[in-house]
Parts: sequence; structure tokens; C-alpha cells
Amino acid sequence: METLKVAAIQTTGSSDKAANVAQAVALIERAAGEGARLGVLPEMVNWIGPDEGFGAIAEPIPGPTTEAFQNAARRSRISLIAGSIAEKGDGTDKSYNTSVAIDANGEIVAKYRKIHMFDVAIGDQVNETESDFIEAGTEVVVTELEGHRIGLSICYDLRFPELFRALADANCDIMVVPAAWYLFTGKDHWEVLVRARAIENQAYVIAACMSGRHPAGVAYGRSMVVNPWGTVLATAQDGPGCAIAEADFDELARVRRELPALASRRLRATASVRA
Repeated sequence: METLKVAAIQTTGSSDKAANVAQAVALIERAAGEGARLGVLPEMVNWIGPDEGFGAIAEPIPGPTTEAFQNAARRSRISLIAGSIAEKGDGTDKSYNTSVAIDANGEIVAKYRKIHMFDVAIGDQVNETESDFIEAGTEVVVTELEGHRIGLSICYDLRFPELFRALADANCDIMVVPAAWYLFTGKDHWEVLVRARAIENQAYVIAACMSGRHPAGVAYGRSMVVNPWGTVLATAQDGPGCAIAEADFDELARVRRELPALASRRLRATASVRA
């Protein structure tokens, strides 16, 4: 039986970069100590705060934050989707919201820039216009870690099934969602959408969401690992912690064989994927 122990790593964010990185590194080490070979961190894992501060804390990649995670991966022999951070833009006065894939040797193997901007105003509960200060990415990205094809996404991307279908078309068996969902939307939509993406694409989904109050609001948490049948295998409790589960790829093959929804499709859209 081919299995891989995976971890959705849940942090509580602040505007103190050093403290945030130290918290994440400690949780990476905890997950690795419990046998996880692939860990996923939340969106904005090194800093979260008012929109106007985003550009000021942006870093190059590689840079101080990614180097800290590279070192942690190397020490603990764990592959990482290092959440996302503000990445200094190239040819733009905005920054990117970027996720980085790091292998167990500490090498950066891929990066993905968030495609869908969270431009949302819901009464007095949620008011955000990411496109004012974040440059949208343009590429669908797939990488390989621990012998498996992994599709990358970030937070608001979860609401766009066409992105995840493109990842399925690229033969991903794991899809990851670093996130910092607000409590207001998270309580109604987070688990539903994470499970939907797993079911419709017959893939494991590792969804790591920040938890608790931070300078820009309250994050929902409930980081989780979901299997291709849509069953939640593990969920993190409130606050810093990990949701750890075994991904069973014989089970994935069985689901796809017995319920061949991907093979039965009749309508297809194409997307350019960088792997």
C-alpha cells in the first residue's frame, strides 16, 4: 500500500515577521516529528496586517523567509508548501502573493503566484481589494514532491473550480490550499468548498488556513486533509497546530477506477500549466 503522511499546518498570524516564522518552523518540526513527509503552511505565513503594509514587507524569493523554511525542510527531512508570502514584484509597483514549494533537501522546486484577487465587500464584515496592491499571477503551476504531482493554489482560488480542473487535467493527485480565510465566510463556505474540490477532482486536498485574531481581522482556521471521496481525514483545532493524516494512493486509484468521473467528462476547457 502506497501512503504518504501529510500535514496541514495551522498558524496564528501577526505583524511580527520573526515571531511568525519561528512559530511556523516549530510547527514544521512538530509535524515532521509525527512522521509527516509533506507539510502545507497558511497564506501570508510570515506577516499579516493592514493592506498598506503589504508592499513594505515584501521579499525576494529566495529571501529571508524562504531560506528559513528551506533550512527547516532540510533539518527535518520534510517537503513543504511554504504557505504564501508577499514577493517583491518584477516590472510592477505591486507585489505578488506567492507560494513556494520546497523539497526535503531544502531546494525550491516551484513557486506559484495567486491568480484570483480577493476583491470583496460584504457589509461591514469583509472589505478587501487585493488588486489595489497585489499583482495577479498568470500561470497554473504543478510540481512534484515526494513522488507525487501537486497542484498549487492560494486562498480565494478555492472558489474557482476551473483552476482545480486544470490541475486535475495535469494529473495531480494532491492539491494544496494555503489560506487565511476570514471567519465570516469560512464558517459557511470553507469546508464545503475544500471537500467539493476533492470530490470533483478525485484528489487529496491539503488545506492550511490561518487561525485566530490578527491585525487585519479574524481567520477561520479549521485546517484539514480531505481524501478523494470527500471525507475529512483530519482537522486542526483552534489556534496553532497541525491536521495530520495518511494519504493512501491505492485508495485514490480505487476511487478513480470505480467512479470514473474524470474519464467520463464530455466538456473540456484548456489551461496552460507550468510543471
